[in-house]
Amino acid sequence: MIVCHCNGVSDRAIRKAVRDGARSRGEVVQACAAGLTCGGCAPAIDEIIRVERDRTVGSSLLGLAELATG
Repeated sequence: MIVCHCNGVSDRAIRKAVRDGARSRGEVVQACAAGLTCGGCAPAIDEIIRVERDRTVGSSLLGLAELATG
């Protein structure tokens, strides 16, 4: 799905930027240009960052729990 219509950036590209290390909207802008022009997509970018961060933290915690009980 296209999130940033001004620059034609999809949610997949934004998610990849976050997985590759972007931790803020500014870092996402640098990585894939989403949010660079009008900023109308800023709330969607922030939500994708939050979801990906939660997913990463959840996976890390699950891995630690498995190590502790394994």
